[in-house]
Amino acid sequence: MAAPARRSLLVLLAGLLVFASLATLATAIYEDQVGLADWHQKYIGKVKQAVYHSQKSGRRRVVVLTEENVISSLDLRSGDIFWRHVIDKNDPLDQLSLSHGKYVLTLSSGGTILRAWNLPDGQMIWETNLRTSAASNPQLHVMSNNKVAKDNLVLVSAGRWIYAVSSIDGAISWEKEFSIDGLEIKGILQSPENDVVYALGLAGSSKLALYHLSAKTGEILKDIQESLPGGLCGETVLGSDNVLVALDKARSSLLLIEFKAERISYNKVHVSDLVQDLSGSFKLQSLSNGIISLQTSSSISLLKLKGTVGLEVIQKFDQPAAVSDSLSITEKDEAFAVVQHLGSEIEFIVKFTSDLSSENIREKVNIDQNRGNVEKVFLNSYIRTDKSHGFRALVVMEDHSLLLIQQGEVVWSREDGLASIVDVTTSELPVEKDGVSVADVEHNLFEWLKGHMLKLKGTLMLANADEVAAIQALRLKSSEKNKMTRDHNGFRKLLVVLTKAGKVMALHTGDGRVIWSNLLSSLRASRFGGMPSALRIYQWQVPHHSVMRENPSVLVVGKSGAESSTPGVFSILDSYSGEELNSMKLDHSVVQIIPLTLKDSSEQRLHLIVDSNSNAHLYPKSPDALNVFLHEMSNLYFYSVDIQANVIKGYSLQKSCGLNLGDEYCFSTKELWSIIFPSDSERIAISETRKMNEVVHTQAKIIGDHDVMYKYLSKNLVFVATLSPKAAGDIGSALPEEASVVAYLIDAVTGRILHRVTHHGAQGPVHAVLSENWVVYHYFNLRAHRFEMAVIEIYDQSRADNKDVMKLILGKHNLSAPITSYARPEVAVKSQSFFFTHSVKAMAVTQTAKGITSKQLLIGTIGDQVLALDKRYLDPRRSVNPTQQEKEEGIIPLTDSLPIIPQSFVTHSHQVEALRGIVSIPAKLESTTLVFTYGVDLFYTQLAPSRTYDSLTDEFSYALLLITIAVLVGAIIATWIWSEKKELRDKWR
Repeated sequence: MAAPARRSLLVLLAGLLVFASLATLATAIYEDQVGLADWHQKYIGKVKQAVYHSQKSGRRRVVVLTEENVISSLDLRSGDIFWRHVIDKNDPLDQLSLSHGKYVLTLSSGGTILRAWNLPDGQMIWETNLRTSAASNPQLHVMSNNKVAKDNLVLVSAGRWIYAVSSIDGAISWEKEFSIDGLEIKGILQSPENDVVYALGLAGSSKLALYHLSAKTGEILKDIQESLPGGLCGETVLGSDNVLVALDKARSSLLLIEFKAERISYNKVHVSDLVQDLSGSFKLQSLSNGIISLQTSSSISLLKLKGTVGLEVIQKFDQPAAVSDSLSITEKDEAFAVVQHLGSEIEFIVKFTSDLSSENIREKVNIDQNRGNVEKVFLNSYIRTDKSHGFRALVVMEDHSLLLIQQGEVVWSREDGLASIVDVTTSELPVEKDGVSVADVEHNLFEWLKGHMLKLKGTLMLANADEVAAIQALRLKSSEKNKMTRDHNGFRKLLVVLTKAGKVMALHTGDGRVIWSNLLSSLRASRFGGMPSALRIYQWQVPHHSVMRENPSVLVVGKSGAESSTPGVFSILDSYSGEELNSMKLDHSVVQIIPLTLKDSSEQRLHLIVDSNSNAHLYPKSPDALNVFLHEMSNLYFYSVDIQANVIKGYSLQKSCGLNLGDEYCFSTKELWSIIFPSDSERIAISETRKMNEVVHTQAKIIGDHDVMYKYLSKNLVFVATLSPKAAGDIGSALPEEASVVAYLIDAVTGRILHRVTHHGAQGPVHAVLSENWVVYHYFNLRAHRFEMAVIEIYDQSRADNKDVMKLILGKHNLSAPITSYARPEVAVKSQSFFFTHSVKAMAVTQTAKGITSKQLLIGTIGDQVLALDKRYLDPRRSVNPTQQEKEEGIIPLTDSLPIIPQSFVTHSHQVEALRGIVSIPAKLESTTLVFTYGVDLFYTQLAPSRTYDSLTDEFSYALLLITIAVLVGAIIATWIWSEKKELRDKWR
């Protein structure tokens, strides 16, 4: 009787094995799958200097230097990147130039490093280190038509040094250090015969020096010095070959300084005589021989130099504008461009210096008004078919974008403001149909079942023509990852990013395209003065279907100036359209922003803004929000970390501000505790806390011997790492005996130190991430000469008695007992350290919808890639010889270093240049998290830390599944019939 049952069981198991073979077991993706669920975008940042190279044959290009410390060659026809180098921030780029038409020269690190790059492919040819004065303003001058040497010499001036370097091999031909203390070379000129170099310098604020140097040897031929009464502020331009225009110390007059062969003379011109109603700062720029521009925030005046007699105003542009440098057209003529704003357009004007009264080109160009004002213009010329000169201009906008204007049109544009993202948040997309609000987000089960029935009919070839068309529409609909509606799995979202320029942009997760953008007027210098700065972006309103039918919105918090005491700025934007719903200038400063988990009845999230007087201000300012906040105020605590003062403080909230009793939304704070670290032994390096929106699936952890460990899941847990003073520098700057890293786990309510561990012989920088009940941090071990990664896990021992089943049945447990931070917590700590191969730039941890999926650490490496490291490798309970129970639990045997698996690189073969941040966003599908990485580049992908256990892949064969099920059912029926017949025959015997 048992034989037929065993046979049917074997058939069933065989069928299950066939079904299991359909599932993918790969831990990586195939090469042709790269780009299906991820995208990579390359940027360069805000351009601050550009040099054209328009050869007669081949591709025309422009070489640019940007504020993100990038040097790049762009295609002048399309704006695409030919090649690009992102230089380390510790080596800031100062100047850019071209030599011999084939070398790109860059000067960096205050004039101490001169490099030459091959123009076609960007390969570095040579590098020369120079010795210069500290805190200097370096200058780079490429000598033209040099008859003294066989190749063009490159002159580098920094401080009181001048170097002449060969552009062929980087060899120093000659060097000269001037004897005047505090001298700074302001300009270098060539004589018409090219055998004499004029060096003009300023010592202090009142001493001017002119040197005549031999271009061949650097020998000083003449030395002329003159003291100027009143002094100069340091801003100088060369108005002509022998006249220097400088701004006096009071910034009210221009000095016209003429230097001749034997003497220096000067004359003073009041700025108010040239430009009326001049206020604020202004800038001088030399356009050509005898013409300079005086630029303010709202106008530009063109001035003509009349020797040292004075200046006259030729033309004034009253709209916000920018002017380019001069461009040689012929041997005797030069051109320059002015770009000014006229309402919703910009006007492109080109003038020749030989006839300033007329204009060669005046074109109006339509541009997106969300780009702000024009900040820089770089002019270039080309020869038209009729042999006349045409002009194009590279324009840098206020939002850091880059445009090429030619023949009255924008030929191409680059959104290089995305290279300077400062913060990121997310927003859900609208629902499927236009006009349907967020209230109808719930997925329609009937439609879902109907779609699967149609797919089943199509698989069994039972569908009619209309149903086949419906199936094709469903497949097209499900495959469109770039649709502007929500999907069932929550993969399609909006990434709302805030840039350094104060611009908010929404990117679609499908392909990274910009859905909308808004340059916030509240963060522009023209509105509030000073230099506004964008701080953070938060979700402000996330409507729920049971509450309201409105679009979600985001909150942008900024400051109206650089000082910590300057007033703050608020801006609220619609997440779907980017429209600014509300904007306000706060009457207090912004020192700390505390997003709360509380919401009012309209689903607006509550935020606390702490000012420089330690007062907390509640937003939104509504009676409903105030009632919600007052109900929970006694349970709200916060802390602040002052790295400069080397102290951490904890606060509670009081009922009203002592200095402003009339504002019911202002609350004073009470200092509860403080931890002052001795500055002679410890300096705060980093502090981390849990993400506010982190979801923890369970507080219990079952170990191999079936015992239970309870996680310490306090949201008030803070990780702080300190460094010894000598360990705060670069790696290797301190001896192992002088360096140490101390890690603290601190309760933010009481200030109690829950755990402290010291790593002797360790040095920063320290990077850390805190999640659930564990923290992982990275540092450098000077003794082992390797990087290390340490993990600390903290468990709640006060719940240990809950393991008794009888106590749980009888109710004698403490699961419902109130938890208070004022009672000394009974905690147990487990920690371990591992060697790690890479240096780290950023760290994050994967977030999923319910917190069930295994955690992975997302590590931004020094190679600008992101590595996904399974948290199991950082289990402090790992041992060299784990027991059988620990093996069953899944504990990996201990090794001294963490494994680097090539397939675990989330970014594949891509590099996210100058990587700064990693953001993990949970999808609706529990197995999947969305990962967004930003720096100069952007990268987005989907990640499944525990594989896609709750969904089928796109390549899953439904037909094979149906065939397998049919075979199994048929085999079970046949086996059952055969077994019944055999049993009947056995009974008749």
